[in-house]
Amino acid sequence: MNNPIPLYSTADIREIEQLAVARPNPPNLMEKAGLAAAHITKDKLLSDDKNKILVLAGPGNNGGDAFVTARYLRTWGFQVTTIFTGEPSKLSHDAKQALQNWLSMGGELYHDIPSSGSWHVIIDGLFGIGLNPAKSPLDENYQLLIEAVNNMNLPVLALDIPSGLNADNGTAPSTAIKATITATFIGLKPGLVTHDGCEYAGEIILCDLDLDAISMKSPQSWLMDETLIKTLLPAPRPANSHKGAFGSVGIIGGASGMIGAALLAGSGALKLGAGRVYLGLLANQPSTVDPAQPELMLRPVDELFELDHLTCLVVGPGLGKEISACLCLEKILQTSSLPLVLDADALNLIAHHSELASVLRTRHAPSLLTPHAAEAARLLGTDIATVQNHRMKAAEDLARNFNCSVVLKGAGSICAFPNGHCYLNASGNPGLSSAGTGDVLSGMTGALLAQGLTSENALLLAVYLHGAAADALLETLAGPIGMTASEIIDSARHLLNQWVYGHHARFRYSHAHSIY
Repeated sequence: MNNPIPLYSTADIREIEQLAVARPNPPNLMEKAGLAAAHITKDKLLSDDKNKILVLAGPGNNGGDAFVTARYLRTWGFQVTTIFTGEPSKLSHDAKQALQNWLSMGGELYHDIPSSGSWHVIIDGLFGIGLNPAKSPLDENYQLLIEAVNNMNLPVLALDIPSGLNADNGTAPSTAIKATITATFIGLKPGLVTHDGCEYAGEIILCDLDLDAISMKSPQSWLMDETLIKTLLPAPRPANSHKGAFGSVGIIGGASGMIGAALLAGSGALKLGAGRVYLGLLANQPSTVDPAQPELMLRPVDELFELDHLTCLVVGPGLGKEISACLCLEKILQTSSLPLVLDADALNLIAHHSELASVLRTRHAPSLLTPHAAEAARLLGTDIATVQNHRMKAAEDLARNFNCSVVLKGAGSICAFPNGHCYLNASGNPGLSSAGTGDVLSGMTGALLAQGLTSENALLLAVYLHGAAADALLETLAGPIGMTASEIIDSARHLLNQWVYGHHARFRYSHAHSIY
C-alpha cells in the first residue's frame, strides 16, 4: 500500500531502542532527540522578537531530552528557563549526563514556574511514553502544573507525547498538556492519533533519529492518510459503461419511525457510485418512492431476498430490535453468500443473541462491522469506558472474535482485520457527531464493495473518505456545528470524483456516454 506510515506501541519502541543501543558504536538517542526538538522549536515556534522559552523537564528520560533541547537553544542565543521536577540521583545515566551538560554551561534549575517570568514558547518534557496515567495517575502537583501550562495559552512543543496522554491508547484520565506541536521520536504512536490524542497532540512531526524502525521491527498497525488511501481508489470508469458494471446494493432496515436511517444509507450508496440501490424496508406501510431521492428503489424487505443480482447487503440502519428484525437478520446470516456491512441494530441484535453471533463467525463471505463505542461494548460484553480506554484492543478483539473486518468509530477511528493488522484514521472532525452519519458510512462502504473493492480496501477508503468529506465541509461551514449527514454524502461524492479523475473531472468526462 505505497509504504503507509507505521504505528508503534510503547513496547515496540522500547524494543527498537534496545536493538539500537546494542549495535557497535550505538547512537546517542537522547542527544539526537533533543537536537531535533530544538530545531523544530527554532524553526516553527520562535522568531527574533519571540525568544523566551520555558522548558519543563520531568523525572525520567523525557526530562533528559528536555535538558538537551534547552542546551542547544541556549547555545543558539535564546533565553531558556528550565523547571526540573525530578531528583538528579534517580535519573538514568543518559539523563544525568544531559542535566550535567546543562548545568555546566551555566543553565539554572527551578522547581516551580517563576511567578515573575514571561515566555513565548513552552517545551513539555515532563513525561514520555513510559507513563501509563491509568495505572499511575498523575499526582496533584503535576496536574496543577499541567493545568497552569495549558492556561498560559502559549505555543507548546511536546517531546515524544504530550505529558498525561497514554501513548498506546490515547487516553488522558486526568489532564494532559495541550500541545501545538508534538515532536515524536523513532516511530508514530497510536495514542497520538486516536481518542483524546486527537485533542492534545496538535501537529505531529515524526523525528526518526536516523533509525530505520521498519527494518528493526515489523509493524502491525499503520496510519490511514490521503497518500495511502489514494492507492485504493476504484479505476476511472470506461466511456462505454452501464449501471450493471457498478454493482447493486441492498439495504435492509427502515422499521417504522426509522425509515430515514435507511434512506440516508441508500443515498450514500447511490452517490458513492453503486449502479443500483434497493431498500428493503421493515416498516408496515413503506413509501414506494422517496421524493428527495427517487433513484432509490424501495421494496418490502421480503422482495429483496428474491433479487438475484445484488452485489452486497447493508443491514442495520433503522432495523430496530423487534422479533421481525431478528428473524430477518438470522435469515441473512444463514443464507446470504454476499458481502455484508452490519451496522446499528444489526450489531445490537448480534450482541444480544449468541446464536446470531455464532452464525456470523462461520460465514465465508466477507462481513464488515461498523460499531461505535457503545455497540462495541455490547458485542464484547463489557462497558463503554473499557472500550474507550483500550480502543486498539477492543477493535482487534472484535475482528478476531467475529472473524470480521471492523471499524471502531470515534475520534481516530480504528479499522481492524482478522489477520491482526490495524489502521488508524487521520481524517474527520466533531461535525460527524450528528445523527445519521453512521448510516451514511454504511451506505458508502456498500457502494465501494459493489464496485469491486475488497472488503478491506472498501472499509479503509470509506472510513477515510467519510472523515475527509467532513473536513472539506468544515471550511465551507466555518466550523463543525450543524453539519448534517446529508451534506457529508455530497461532499464525499465530490471528493471521490476529484481523487479518481483529478480537478478537471467535469471537462474530461463531459463527453462520456453511459448505457442505461
